[in-house]
Amino acid sequence: MKIGVIGCGYVGLVTGVCFAEAGNKVVVMDIDAAKVAKLSEGIPTFYELGVDAYLRRNLKDGRLSFTTRIEDVAAHGTLIFLCVGTPPKNDGEAELRHLFSAVEDLARHLQGYKIIVTKSTVPVGTNEEIRKRVAALTDEPFDVASNPEFLREGRAIQDFNVPDRVVFGVDNPAVGELLRELYLPFTTKNQPILITDLKTAEMIKYAANAMLATKISFINEIANICDLVGADIDLVRQGIGSDERIGFAFLHAGSGYGGSCFPKDVPALSFLARKNAYQPRLLEAVHEVNKSQKLITFRHLNKVYDGDLKGKKIGIWGLSFKKGTSDVREAASIPTIAALLEAGAQVSAHDPEAMDAMRLEFPEHVNYCESPYDACQGADALLLLSDWRVYGSPDFDELAAAMRTPLIIDGKNLFCPRTARRHGFTYYGVGRPQPA
Repeated sequence: MKIGVIGCGYVGLVTGVCFAEAGNKVVVMDIDAAKVAKLSEGIPTFYELGVDAYLRRNLKDGRLSFTTRIEDVAAHGTLIFLCVGTPPKNDGEAELRHLFSAVEDLARHLQGYKIIVTKSTVPVGTNEEIRKRVAALTDEPFDVASNPEFLREGRAIQDFNVPDRVVFGVDNPAVGELLRELYLPFTTKNQPILITDLKTAEMIKYAANAMLATKISFINEIANICDLVGADIDLVRQGIGSDERIGFAFLHAGSGYGGSCFPKDVPALSFLARKNAYQPRLLEAVHEVNKSQKLITFRHLNKVYDGDLKGKKIGIWGLSFKKGTSDVREAASIPTIAALLEAGAQVSAHDPEAMDAMRLEFPEHVNYCESPYDACQGADALLLLSDWRVYGSPDFDELAAAMRTPLIIDGKNLFCPRTARRHGFTYYGVGRPQPA
């Protein structure tokens, strides 16, 4: 099939390269000329495992191209996927200005029948608004559909190729059948395809992210209580995760969730509820717990040093919001570094992929290091904020020799506490008891 994609950010690029890898001819459009130029040369604009290989191969084979002209997308095939960002406003409402601008620009250039498919995460009712705006600007025939994405950063290629489920929101059954045909290469293991109305598809995406965010905030709340009473969150997790009604997924205590989805989608769903005269107390609590949890390592550190961090040198391992991505949006590292600098500490940091992105947040006052051990030279503490595999089995003897004070505060519960303590470290995790 011939497919157009509007927006070559995270969702747009993954969507484009995966559809091209399946044999479709794909044109991806973005208004950012510099980004389009890099992608046209086969250079990814962010780190995501597998994207670089898919990008280069499909450019070379002629199935994938990039453009800044929306006319090129409008003239290319029947299916056009909207992958435009919907960031949060200050009150949590999803910002749809850029999405609607793209839709209206597209409408002015439509040629023949098109199916406009929304992959962007949008509030319930947005696709109906898209229909109204397009109809006001063109006499060309078109349909609107919703196809929410369920991609995990760090595993997006795998998630696209082997999805848990595929959701289509349509009001024309023929559109649902065409989309089903498009996704046949990705559903060879009999993954369920759920075809709903537009509003239900929009709500499925928000409900899924809210549920996962709730599990994360729940286990972090339990971990914080474990810290206070001396219980072990690792054993608590085993005890509750073994219950098939609960399960282990997303029950990992740590420094909270970040990235491009949960931090914006939970407030957006809360805003939608309030707009409809419903007070979403659980969703608001999930968001507040997570906001506080991002500073858990700083609070441990501050307590160890009795509130006096001035002049202390702090090493940080991990800047991205999780392993496998260069994305630092809503990462725990941002408020943690801000709090450290405000307290007068010196910060040295390492991340395998996210240091360039973090330089945009902190261009000064942070020493970015090429080696994890360089970040700990003379350090009074090491904070672990992302669970990259490269950090999983450190040379504790080398680490101890590099640091001035052998103190580890593990915001991801990545290290074995006994191993760290055996090598002379004072070790704090999240919800892990201290030795008697």
